[in-house]
Order: sequence, then C-alpha cells, then structure tokens
Amino acid sequence: MARSHVSTARLSVKLVAVRNLFRMREDVGEVTASLHRPVTDSSRSKPVPYDSFEWQQEPPPSNGVPRSAWNRQHKRLSRWHRPYTLALVFLDLISVVLASHLAATYIEKSRSGFYGKSLFFLHNEQLFIFFAYVVLPLGWLILLWGNGTYDRRYLGLGSEEFKRIARTSVTIVACVSLLAFATKAPLSRGTVAAVSLMAVAFLLVGRVAARQVLHFARRKTGHGAHRMILVGTLPEALEVYTAVTRSPAAGLIPVAIHITDGYAAARGIETPVPVYAARDVLALVREVGADTIAVCGSASAEPGELRRLAWQLEGTGVDLVVAPQLTDIAGPRVHIRPIEGLPLLHVEEPTLSGPGWLVKNLIDRVAAGLGLLLISPILLAIAIGIKLSDPGPVFFRQPRVGHEGRTFRVWKFRTMYVDAEERKRTLEELNESDGMLFKMKNDPRIFAFGAKLRATSLDELPQLINVLKGEMSLVGPRPLPADDGDYLGDVRRRLLVRPGITGLWQVSGRSDLSWDEAVRLDLYYVDNWSLTYDLGILWRTIFVVLKRKGAY
Repeated sequence: MARSHVSTARLSVKLVAVRNLFRMREDVGEVTASLHRPVTDSSRSKPVPYDSFEWQQEPPPSNGVPRSAWNRQHKRLSRWHRPYTLALVFLDLISVVLASHLAATYIEKSRSGFYGKSLFFLHNEQLFIFFAYVVLPLGWLILLWGNGTYDRRYLGLGSEEFKRIARTSVTIVACVSLLAFATKAPLSRGTVAAVSLMAVAFLLVGRVAARQVLHFARRKTGHGAHRMILVGTLPEALEVYTAVTRSPAAGLIPVAIHITDGYAAARGIETPVPVYAARDVLALVREVGADTIAVCGSASAEPGELRRLAWQLEGTGVDLVVAPQLTDIAGPRVHIRPIEGLPLLHVEEPTLSGPGWLVKNLIDRVAAGLGLLLISPILLAIAIGIKLSDPGPVFFRQPRVGHEGRTFRVWKFRTMYVDAEERKRTLEELNESDGMLFKMKNDPRIFAFGAKLRATSLDELPQLINVLKGEMSLVGPRPLPADDGDYLGDVRRRLLVRPGITGLWQVSGRSDLSWDEAVRLDLYYVDNWSLTYDLGILWRTIFVVLKRKGAY
C-alpha cells in the first residue's frame, strides 16, 4: 500500500515536470512545422485595437462558425473600410446624378429618348424627376454593390475594381434596353450610349481620386492598411516581405513572421519585423493586431493543414492569403484550375507575338510619325539651344543592343561636352551605378542646357526616329550600351522585346534604382506585357517626367 502511494507520488511529480517542460518550450518558441493550434496561455492573446480595425472579445470555435452567413458573432470591425465605402457610395451617387443631369439638360431636350417622359409612359414632371434622379441612381448603386465594387479585397489595389464598374455599365445598358423593348418606349440609342459613357467616366474619375487619397494616407500615416503575418520558412517570408513592401500604396504592412522551421533558422539573422515560432497563429494574430495571414511557399504544401487554418479563421474577419513562389508573374498569366478539389495554379507563357504585338507595332509607328510632325518646332528650338550652349553636333548617337541582340544607333540630343567619352575614363571610380550604365548625379561632363534637357527628359525625344524605323518601341526595357557586356543569363531575356523610350524602370525610379532592381523590372515587363500595361506606363510617365524624379 505504501509502495502504491510512493509510485503515485512519483508519477505526479513526473507529470508536473513534463507539463512545466512543455510550458518552458512554448515560452522559448518550440520548433514546429505545423499550422495546428497548440494550447497557449489565453492571457497572451488579448484583443488589440489598431487604427484600421478592432477585434471582438472572443475568438470563434476552432472548427469554424455556424453555417448561416447572417449568424457570425465573432468578426473584425473595420475602422477604415466602412468610412471609405461610404465615401465611395457618395461619390458614385454624385457621379450618376451628374450624368443624369447632363443628359436631361443638354442631350435629351425632347419628350422622347432615354430620360424622356415617354420612357415610362409618364407625362408628369415630378415622376420624370423621380425616375431620372432617384430610381436610376439607386439602380446603379445596387448593381455596383452586386458586382462587388465595394468589396475591400478590390479597393485600393489592382484593376479589378475598375473592371467591375465597366461590367456594371454593361448591365445597366442591358436592363434599360430590355425595359425599353418591353414597354415599346421610343428609346434613343445615342442618348443611352452617351449617358452610360458619362456615368462610367465620372465613376472612374471619382474612384481614381478616392484611391489616390487612400494611397496618400497609407504612405504617410499607415491608415487604411492591412497588417499581415507571414507564415513559412524565413527565406520565403523575407522574400514575400520584400515584395509587398515595395509599394506602400498597396496597404500591406507585415508586422510579424511566424517561421515553421524553428528559431534556429533565424539565429544571427537581422529581420525587419519580430519573428515567432511554435505559436498559435490565430492567437498571434490577435496579439500583434493583424488582419491578414500570408502563408508563404512551402508552408502551404500540406493541404490538410492549410484547410484547418482556414476553418480556424472562419468568422474572424481575418483574410487568408497564399503566397506561392511565383514572384514577378502578373495575375492574367495565372489561372486556377481545380481538379478533384485540388486547386492547380496554371502559369501561361508570356505573349510575345500575335495580334497584340501587331497592334503595338502599328501604334508605335503611327504615334512616332505624328509625334515627330507635331513637336518638330520644339525639336528645332532644342537644337538651337544646344548649338548656342556648346559647339559640336546636335545629336549624340551611340550603339545600343536591341531586339534579339541586334545592334542599332540610338538618337539622343547631345547633353555633354564633345570630349565626354574621353573624360569618362577619369571618372570611372566616381560611378554611382552598380550596373552596366555610368551614372553620376553631378556629372561634370554635362553642360548647363544639357542638364535641363535631362531633368525634363527632352533629350529622349529624338528616339522617336528609332521608333519610326522599328528599332525601338514607345514602351519597353531601356536600351543598354553595346560595348558593356554580352548580356548573359537573366539579363539576356530582356532582349526578347524591343527597347523603349519609357518603361517600367522609368516610372519606378529611373536612375535612383539599383542595377538588380532595374533588371527585375525589365524582366517583369517582358514576362507580363500587354497593351493595357503599355498604356498604364505611358500614363504614369507623364507624372514621373513632371516630378523629375531620378532624372540625371
């Protein structure tokens, strides 16, 4: 009997020791490669209010929430999305009412047509005003909401928000046309098109303005941003950290890294945000005040683990993002093809030929020809200014590497003294670029008028001659000197397209960028080219040139 008591006491002591050992391991961050929820001290995961959101007091059950979408008791209360959405609703309503007013006042003055009283068989001025200024705007708002234009996943980032607005306009036109056909109302097609285009234009302008305000707030104050926890191995998490922090306007702020390979992997490595291991991910989200979990690379390899994490997040309002190791590949090239419940990411090949490229070539030639014709007085004035500033040729022509490695001579206005190439040898050690180009912010070889040309990018205008000849494009990677390397490895891939007068590198920092970053942007353009992308770069170039950022 005494032995039994002794054995029981020894067993109790062992259990207490084991329990304390587990607690100590948890405190120092025990190595784990699982996304399962370990048992943790609830005092560590108290709700943390932040500028962009706040938490309810209790987390949901670990196996999910009730199936009813209307019965979610535990969710995050957004502090930026709702006010921003209300502002968008107000802007959208004003845009549609303004389009209605312009149509009623300046377009449709007769009693027939889109806003004419015959549309609804109405002959009462009050009823006409009611339908024109109340029913139709509310219809726009309902369809905008139904098409997800107020979904926080699409606000402030990417083009999906604008695509859904365009889709809503098509629905509006279809509904009005169907109503006119059903009621046999005399409907003016021109008026329908005019009102729809005006409404879409006003909506897009309002959304762009609101997005700029949101981006400014995110860059300057951090308001309206998503706080993100990165889950994965340390190299994968740091790669995602670098990618999402390149654009502060995107509003993704990593606040912690939860590594799946243990603290030993982070030993001796300086990280930009705190690193955790062996923690309950959901408790960590509440502790650091995050609202997004990004599962990086190999951490998403176990489908069962990822599925259980998604179950844990149901009803919390926390977004779950999977960041596969497909860096610098744009969305249009990635398609999800589910097979037996397995979502496969299919990556399409870059489109470097076909009708799109024919259209690009046609636009380049036409725009270059018209541009040279229209700006010929400006070109003449610049040529006279160069002649008066420094004796010598007006143009500087240098061999550059073009499409598929072919060499051509680029046209530029001369901005340096005639002996610039000889003086370059004495300045090599002062080169501020880490790549193939020689760059100095205060280059003594540049004369005063040439510095002004460089600051305004007017020295690049003669390259329209290269575009007209088919040697260059309006948009593309920057042409590099032909005598500075053989362009092996990744750099050679940029030769798959024609170099451009402007490009992604120019609208992203120009000479302020490192060589590796410039190459990455050039390769990103090659892999994700589209006509829409070209138009976006041309639009951004206008503002970059006006700001004179990185031009020297």
